[in-house]
Amino acid sequence: MSGSTRPHQKAVYPSDVDQRVSAFDRFATVMSGYVSQPWFFVVCVLLVVLWAPTFLLFNIDTWQLIINTLTTIITFLLVALLQNTERRSDNAVQQKLNGIADALADIVDALAQMNPDLASQLGKDRSELLDAVGLEEHESTDSP
Repeated sequence: MSGSTRPHQKAVYPSDVDQRVSAFDRFATVMSGYVSQPWFFVVCVLLVVLWAPTFLLFNIDTWQLIINTLTTIITFLLVALLQNTERRSDNAVQQKLNGIADALADIVDALAQMNPDLASQLGKDRSELLDAVGLEEHESTDSP
């Protein structure tokens, strides 16, 4: 796709990022650090191991309801927390890539000025590179 056919969207660069992190983001980061540790997995396994003998204490419906409810709640909360940290990580990587693409475009521009014979091809490459900045905002995953 040519750079002249699509307007450039204002990309977010690392220097544009607000350095303040919300309380929820800090909480999600701390929790994702805990739940990604081996000991958290061991606690989950122990919870199931401790729950299993309660089969003898409760009827089968209550027994299943307890573990199903508990695991559903834990899964629901963990998905929300981990999705938050994944989104922030993806955004940080994208901002770094935008900065690299912008710097490379400047280098290509300088090379084109130093080598007029390559200016046409370098201009096309620079345009394609700048088109990639912010591509995540307007690119579909099913495009060719």
